[in-house]
Amino acid sequence: MAMLTSLVPPTALSERHIRARGPGGQHVNTSSTAVQLRLDLARSRLPMAVLERLRVLAGSRLTVDDEIVITSDSHRSLQRNREDAAERMAALILEARRQPRRRVPTKPTRGAKERRLAGKKGQGRKKALRQKPVRDT
Repeated sequence: MAMLTSLVPPTALSERHIRARGPGGQHVNTSSTAVQLRLDLARSRLPMAVLERLRVLAGSRLTVDDEIVITSDSHRSLQRNREDAAERMAALILEARRQPRRRVPTKPTRGAKERRLAGKKGQGRKKALRQKPVRDT
């Protein structure tokens, strides 16, 4: 959690303890060991470029309220789930902070062009064979 609070202010984070899913007998129905960690992007104080990349990387974890929700219930203990959720949120933020490399446009090699054209010729021949034969009269 310390790593995460060094990336975003603690006021932007909220944590809920929810019931874990799956088997576990009577214990699983009474203990809330799963963790739902939310990051409010409006309060996160991250640069706009990072926020845009973060929204794309978050995918379905982004809510309509502009929050990123990470849920962890893979461990039996609440503390391990808290650490897991914080690590995953920090990894997501660090990934968004990394500048994407600029693509250097390259031209296809002669061999690649020849292979592409040969493939197209083969497809054309295959489709030509499907047509009805032309009768000479």
